[in-house]
Amino acid sequence: MKKITIILLLLITSQLSFAQQESAFEKGEWFKFKMSYSNWLKAGNATLEVKEATLNNQNMFHIVGKGWTTGMIKWFFKVEDLYETYFDKKDMLPRKFIRKIDEGGHTKNLVIEFDQENKKAYVHDIKRNKKTIVDTKPNIQDMVSTFYYLRNNLETDTLKVNDEVRVDMFFDGENYGFKLLYLGEEVIKTEFGQINTLKFRPYVLAGRVFKEEESLTLWVSKDKNKLPLRIKADLAVGSLRADLEAFKSLKHPFKTIANN
Repeated sequence: MKKITIILLLLITSQLSFAQQESAFEKGEWFKFKMSYSNWLKAGNATLEVKEATLNNQNMFHIVGKGWTTGMIKWFFKVEDLYETYFDKKDMLPRKFIRKIDEGGHTKNLVIEFDQENKKAYVHDIKRNKKTIVDTKPNIQDMVSTFYYLRNNLETDTLKVNDEVRVDMFFDGENYGFKLLYLGEEVIKTEFGQINTLKFRPYVLAGRVFKEEESLTLWVSKDKNKLPLRIKADLAVGSLRADLEAFKSLKHPFKTIANN
């Protein structure tokens, strides 16, 4: 059941979009995903919502991500995850990150505050009543802000198959290298019809959360919204998949192939 956790994390970490003249999102944007095992057994849900907030007298985007198991799987592996980030509207860099999870009885309750100027992360482990200070890479992102940062900063017009995109990310008190391998374009069938997509393989290069040998694939819509439409993890037996099933308050028009 660790694959369920991986999918939930990827939904929050690696959903991405790409550089354009105007922002790809705005306040009120909301996504809901359904997770399934081998495309038929429902495993859970996840949501992402864009809000606004003021933090230290600065205007911030406040992103709230939630993930939970449902149905039969919930009875033997219960997941209830909450992720939040506050990042500056101007530089797209996070100032505060919250991770509160319960995954099959494994719990964490972390609050991380980022000092981007001095390259420090102040990690408060509420569960263990422990505080630490960790040096970070310049312009560090957290696992939620990475998605929104890439939505507005990654060029796609010049991407070629097998190109790699890398971002420095901070997670659970450690620095990680997050990488996306571009696999090309593909038309996929979704809840909303057939959609032109950009296909990626996400990796976290160092640490224990993801491993490069995981066969993970991500599809996003080839438009200004860059909706995260599907994430799939191939398993030894079957597969685990997350599909976008609902959304609202998109900033840009969304069209299927039939409507083009």
